[in-house]
Amino acid sequence: MSLHGDLLRQARHLATKEPRRPLQASLRRAVSAAYYSLFHLLVDEAVNRMISAPRDSPKLSPGLDGQLLQPELLSVAATFVDVQQARHEADYDTARRFTRVEVLDLIDRVEQATKDWHDVRRTAPADTFLVGSLAFGNMRN
Repeated sequence: MSLHGDLLRQARHLATKEPRRPLQASLRRAVSAAYYSLFHLLVDEAVNRMISAPRDSPKLSPGLDGQLLQPELLSVAATFVDVQQARHEADYDTARRFTRVEVLDLIDRVEQATKDWHDVRRTAPADTFLVGSLAFGNMRN
């Protein structure tokens, strides 16, 4: 199985392992694992696209070029931003308390984003999204 799939299963396991009163440590690690599941899915896809695209092909030239973004791609992007914020809170904000319901909702959203990604992954907007995500840090400077 893939790393992103393993991380998603681990997130759900951590979020449900204590049946009555979940430990904050378990819920925080579940949030982090859910984030990294989606992160690794998108990084793997971006790297595979860059390696498998012929060098002489203008694969990304259309970019978005006025195309509408699919709702599934918007869902993936929104989920990524939300789960990244939750992961930052889980890792660094010790005053932040998570509930099992909240964490399971995040995990469900990552599962849905993974399904949505598979629906749009072979489109020009998805390619543009991946390249933009990889280059974002360099573009801000």
